Amino acid sequence: MRKHYFSTLLCFLFFTAINSQNVEIPTIPIGEDAYLQWDRLPYQKIGMRAYMRSTYDREGNNRRADASHYLYQENDSFNVSLDVPGPGILYFKRTNFFHGSPWHYEVDGEDFIVKESATDDPIDAPNKYKNPHFIPEDLFPNPLTWTWGITKGADLMWVPIPFEEWFRMAYSRTFYGTGYYIYHQFPVGISHLSKELKSWDQTPPDPAVLDILNKSGSDLSPTDAEVVPINEMLDLNPHERKLIANLEGSNILRKIEIRIPRDQAMEFGKNRIIVTWDHRWHPSIDAPIDLFFGTGQLYNPENKEYLVKGFPQYIKYEEDEVILAMYWPMPYLEHAKIEIEERSGTGFGPFSVSIHQIPFEGEPRDITYFHGTYSDHPLPEPGEDVQFLDTDEVEGGGPWSGHFVGMSWLFTDEGDLTTLEGDPRFFFDDSNTPQAWGTGTEEWGGGGNYWGGENMTIPLAGHPVGKSINNKSVSSELDLINSAYRFLIADYFPFGKRAVVGLEHGGQNTSEEHYSGVVYWYGAPTATLELTDEINVSNPADILTHRYDSPTASKPYELTSRYELGPDSDLPDQHSPDDQTSMKSTRMFYPAVSDSVRTMQGHSTFTVSLDSNNLGVLLRRKFDYGYPNQKASVWVRPAGSNGEWTNAGIWYTPGSNTCYFSWPSGRSYTEAELSPTDPKIITSNRRWREEEFLIDRSLSTGISKLEIQIRWIPVNKELLPGTPFPEENKWSESRYWVYCYQLPDWSDQ
Repeated sequence: MRKHYFSTLLCFLFFTAINSQNVEIPTIPIGEDAYLQWDRLPYQKIGMRAYMRSTYDREGNNRRADASHYLYQENDSFNVSLDVPGPGILYFKRTNFFHGSPWHYEVDGEDFIVKESATDDPIDAPNKYKNPHFIPEDLFPNPLTWTWGITKGADLMWVPIPFEEWFRMAYSRTFYGTGYYIYHQFPVGISHLSKELKSWDQTPPDPAVLDILNKSGSDLSPTDAEVVPINEMLDLNPHERKLIANLEGSNILRKIEIRIPRDQAMEFGKNRIIVTWDHRWHPSIDAPIDLFFGTGQLYNPENKEYLVKGFPQYIKYEEDEVILAMYWPMPYLEHAKIEIEERSGTGFGPFSVSIHQIPFEGEPRDITYFHGTYSDHPLPEPGEDVQFLDTDEVEGGGPWSGHFVGMSWLFTDEGDLTTLEGDPRFFFDDSNTPQAWGTGTEEWGGGGNYWGGENMTIPLAGHPVGKSINNKSVSSELDLINSAYRFLIADYFPFGKRAVVGLEHGGQNTSEEHYSGVVYWYGAPTATLELTDEINVSNPADILTHRYDSPTASKPYELTSRYELGPDSDLPDQHSPDDQTSMKSTRMFYPAVSDSVRTMQGHSTFTVSLDSNNLGVLLRRKFDYGYPNQKASVWVRPAGSNGEWTNAGIWYTPGSNTCYFSWPSGRSYTEAELSPTDPKIITSNRRWREEEFLIDRSLSTGISKLEIQIRWIPVNKELLPGTPFPEENKWSESRYWVYCYQLPDWSDQ
């Protein structure tokens, strides 16, 4: 091991004196390029962030399946669920059926109407429309979009929608207005994108993108890839850990394919696949084979051709064998070891393995390892999300930098699908506010209405196995084992030092179902975000040290409240009329915290310390979310220069801890779709929040002290026409944290 450690050390030694002003940051493929250049997934994503916002229940429960909670309303047919400053790209949107359509896609001030074919005549739509589609269909074609006829309950949209200055999503109708959205944000002035980020031009997607996704379920490896020689047929002795491949060099794996006898598939799926990169102490992939390739079990009583027809992996059933194929690009710099361990104690064989690879010829510091992290949760903790990944705790611990690109997870072995009411929540880089919060687990897996109790597989999401306990076709306990998958090709989530990926188990974290899963992520064993400074704007010492000045700031006040996690209060044993699920009594809400905070309606100026070799800055702010629609322009200049200020962009947080909920009534389920909005104002008791702002490297590289000025921009939006928000619009600030981007130095790994 020592020999390999020093060879790796020498390989990376030239990193140690990187001058950031001369560093070429890895190009980030954006928009359609994110699909066309998906082979660049292993590369670091410096200076960008991803967020998932949704119509989740602001009180932390599951009101109407986390549907119909809106930021504000401009009129009865313009109910805003997403409001984001640019530059950025919307990569994904999910709704339940056609509900909410017509949808407003307001891109840089231009309102564009998107509809679904059931919109104009929604009464009894599930019986009328067998192949619904988005309108205009040429702009939103399959396979970048999928509707409820295929997904068994959801409308899904992966068409990239870029915006330069602003994007808003609004629903014309509010009945069952559920939705979650994934978007990327970039700093103003970013220059290392694959192309210039320009406002959506309302042209059809490149046919090449559609062709790529239509190849799901087929061989995606490059035609010029090297085929690694492996014995034609292999077998496993009881409990044997067999070396499949021992690879030398600097390469990128582009295919791992296993072919197994069909009549032995179930047992083989429970074996382990183990992959170790570059002689590291811990394997980066160590997981059950079935979950790793995308399903909870290799169980196929309905004789489907595919359990997983995904991109970039699939599970295909042929007459006598099952093919398990994986095409995520997996780089290594010196050595790769691939093993399979027999777990049943009975032995197994024969089977075959095929591995393809291409040379890696780039800068080692630019790339990350591929990981498949497995975890098992037989009895989830009441009140706590099921944690599938915390990079601080895996493979020897953090920090890690990279991006989260998907998961395959098993969520019940008893067929109780109400556990799917739990929301996905992801935290990155020690934020106390989740950068990602969805509307439910089946939504995260691309479904709706529990996929109608049926199996579903499409390129980037699916429900490969399992049925509800209430399904009359259940004939075996194996039918009750349910799993799902979600792959993130364009809509991945980057992180600079830590990633925490979790799912709520049931709508209030009370489900006792058995969860397990594999999280797919790219990561290098070092940070790309370094905390270089922190300021408490109410602390006299910090005020002096950071030269904090805010002429209109209020006196500090003590706020005791909570971040947005958990229900507002304990829940007694009862039956909920809203979501029709049983709720158990348990202490599920997170405790309140106290801190000092100020508000201002002018500007705040302060000086922060940077690493002068930075490649950009992430500024995080803790504030009181009781004040609505907080908006400011951010200006910067080198400290002490007394030069001109440079505008770094707009910092904006829409809405507040007060929103409105609208669930119109009607004589039938779909007739309510046509009813006017019926808003009810909701104020949660969570007021603490943390948000982020990106400063481009052109404004920070080479600077060790940066002066920042936050200039409040008044926003006079009402919650509802004629109904103002409970609080006046102000800028709120408690603490700021300053993180500097850097390319990782692996010399001590």
